[in-house]
Amino acid sequence: MAIPPPPGPQQPEGPYPPPGAPPYPQAPHPQGSFPEGPYQQGPYQQSPYGGPYQPWGQGYSPYNRPVPFNGLAIAALVLGVLCFLPAVGLVLGIAALVQIKRRGERGKGMAVAGIVLSSVGVVLLALMVATGGARDFWEGFKDGAGGSGDSAFSLEVGECFDTPSGSLKGLAVDVDKVPCSGGHDAEVFADFEMAEADYPGDDALADEADRRCSLLRNTYAMDSWAVPENVGVYSFTPTSQSWLRGDREVSCLFGDADETDGLTGSLRKDRLTLDADQYSYLSSAAAIDNALAEMPDAEYIDDDLPGYKVWADQVSKALTREADGLPAHRFAPGAAKPVAALAKDLERSAKEWVKAADAPDADTFSAHYEKALKLIDPRKAVTTRKALGLATTPPKYDGGGGTGSGGEDGAGIEV
Repeated sequence: MAIPPPPGPQQPEGPYPPPGAPPYPQAPHPQGSFPEGPYQQGPYQQSPYGGPYQPWGQGYSPYNRPVPFNGLAIAALVLGVLCFLPAVGLVLGIAALVQIKRRGERGKGMAVAGIVLSSVGVVLLALMVATGGARDFWEGFKDGAGGSGDSAFSLEVGECFDTPSGSLKGLAVDVDKVPCSGGHDAEVFADFEMAEADYPGDDALADEADRRCSLLRNTYAMDSWAVPENVGVYSFTPTSQSWLRGDREVSCLFGDADETDGLTGSLRKDRLTLDADQYSYLSSAAAIDNALAEMPDAEYIDDDLPGYKVWADQVSKALTREADGLPAHRFAPGAAKPVAALAKDLERSAKEWVKAADAPDADTFSAHYEKALKLIDPRKAVTTRKALGLATTPPKYDGGGGTGSGGEDGAGIEV
């Protein structure tokens, strides 16, 4: 068996040089002070190919890491899309742009989008506050949170409703809205808010609600002759608990004072439902009725003659204004003549009221007072009302003159 010759300079052993050998053949070194042959390796020296692997200080990564997104940019975009805290979203978007520029992060588009959407949200929020839209939103939310039934807080002027018990006395929370054209328990004719103050107490609040609702009734049902005798005035008022939550709203209602048959049809007779001639006439009648309603509390004239004289002076001025104002409106041909005749009676009645205001004693006052009332007897207005298409049956009332007012006042109701 042949033994191959040992490897020489021209025949390397294997495909790679031995450890410590140079990668290429070298020429022989001349004889000198150094020993002939390969150099000795130190404990850490290695050849370019064959020695042990020496790692870098940091691990080797085969791929480059992506640039991260800026967290503030993401938050700004989310707040802008949801329109939640728009001012915060605007601030976060601006801060994100600053950080992105300094750190070289991604997310500039999200930051810009968040700034734009948040700016729109800030503008919309400002408009809602300026126009009352925020309050409307809260009221709508409060109404919706009341459940499937309609809350007594959600009633609007002109709406009709039924109560679960059929009564308008006591505590009310939920009501059922129904069309006013059919039967119903009550109709809302006005609302107002009490002054910001401490809770006045149940009785004081009910008295104030009755007083103000009685004054407002004729602004909704201007034709008092069309109000049935069984109609009374009621009110929804805040409770002591709802007052602490900021509730100040009072709703004025028409209801059946007998609580037997309820109401049928709307009692609304105002600018929205009347024509120009009807509205002009009823406005004059209301002004006179309001003046007559200010009669002193004293039952007898002798008990407060000065007060009655002041009242007579106020009534005379109201009659004079309406006697001059009625002819100023151009009524339809069929109503112009009876309206002119009525204005003459108002003028003559005003003169008697002036004499009553100057009366030296109660007897003289009573004489002119009675003459003045006869000149504005409600029956004198029937012809004018018929020509205008208004109710022609005078209501029953306890005393006094004017065009009358139907119905009686009822007790208040809390919500």
